[in-house]
Amino acid sequence: MTSPASVTTLPALSGDERAHSDRVAAHIRAFIRERGGEIGFDTYMRLALYAPGLGYYSGGAAKFGGGGDFVTAPEVSSLFSRCLARQVADILRETGGDVLELGAGTGRMAADVLAELAMLECLPERYLILEVSADLAQRQRERIASLPPRLTRRVEWLEQWPAAPLRGVVLANEVLDAMPVERFVLRHRAAGGLDVRALGVGLKDDRFEWRERSPSPELMNAVADVVESLRAPLPDGYVSEVCLAFQPWIASLAAQIDTGVALLIDYGLPRAHLYHPDRSQGTLRCHFRHRAHDDPFVNPGLQDITAWVDFTRVAEAASSAGLEVAGFATQAAFLIGAGMESLLSTEMLLVGEDTQAQATLAGEARRLLLPGEMGEVFKAIALARNFDAPLAGFSTQDLRGSL
Repeated sequence: MTSPASVTTLPALSGDERAHSDRVAAHIRAFIRERGGEIGFDTYMRLALYAPGLGYYSGGAAKFGGGGDFVTAPEVSSLFSRCLARQVADILRETGGDVLELGAGTGRMAADVLAELAMLECLPERYLILEVSADLAQRQRERIASLPPRLTRRVEWLEQWPAAPLRGVVLANEVLDAMPVERFVLRHRAAGGLDVRALGVGLKDDRFEWRERSPSPELMNAVADVVESLRAPLPDGYVSEVCLAFQPWIASLAAQIDTGVALLIDYGLPRAHLYHPDRSQGTLRCHFRHRAHDDPFVNPGLQDITAWVDFTRVAEAASSAGLEVAGFATQAAFLIGAGMESLLSTEMLLVGEDTQAQATLAGEARRLLLPGEMGEVFKAIALARNFDAPLAGFSTQDLRGSL
């Protein structure tokens, strides 16, 4: 984890950026005072990211790509979305129906998936995009408008879940990591056992600070489940995160699927690996102009705040909601299973003797596949209902036993 001292190396803010961040901070401070001087970290994170007109995903600043704060796989290369589209096509051939993408970012993945599905002659009846950010929805519309009319007319934007369950595919790339999390710290009792303390947010001289507080029953139970499932004890002062939002969110997701598969791709680990004694300060990450650090109180409203995904919790929530975990693999294994090697070979042939284009393609593939890049940190999980056909993306690796 990046040292908190690294925040001193973050790029300076413009006057407008500083003014916006000050407005976000003032909004959160007022909220804290109204709640008696403390709030849970999940509430702080929700306000910093999603407060209407103010939060990071609502405020209009560039977020993705070279001019933003981080780069997602669809922005790295169209190879990612084209491989994903091949898996989507296999599912649609079985189910027919629609594609629903959750949180479509710049719209690049949607555009690339649609273009590939058209080439594969397997277009969905509709391509639905559920987007809570009006700013991002506008950027997506601009991107989709560049596609041929026979593709653009299939795209619809939603501000809430569809009115009726769908047949087809749900896609969510880097959605889970941005869901608000609770933070906790473990304290060893002198007489033995552990105390679970929530890490909330308070104010000191108008500055945000961590506050230990009594955990909610939900957080207490969630942490107890984590501790009891681990082989190695966790040390005194161990800090980490739990996303209590997974359960209701996946229950809502399950209610949208009549027949088909949800493909969720994000960075994270199974529980036994995520809550390791050596990972004693958790996985909270903040991203600002391609710098990562661990201080969520810096530049509120201007930086992304994320935490690694506990895929065991995702699988448990899916099972409770009546979904089957139909596959779990690293991103590298998923992309290879979905046809990355043949797709890359074809693209290399198309660029011919253009060595610069060859090098670009190879570099993009390495970033998507290598363990030191996105290949192993990111995982893909398939959640299915009324669907038992094989999934090519999970044909080369089965990590479900680790969940």
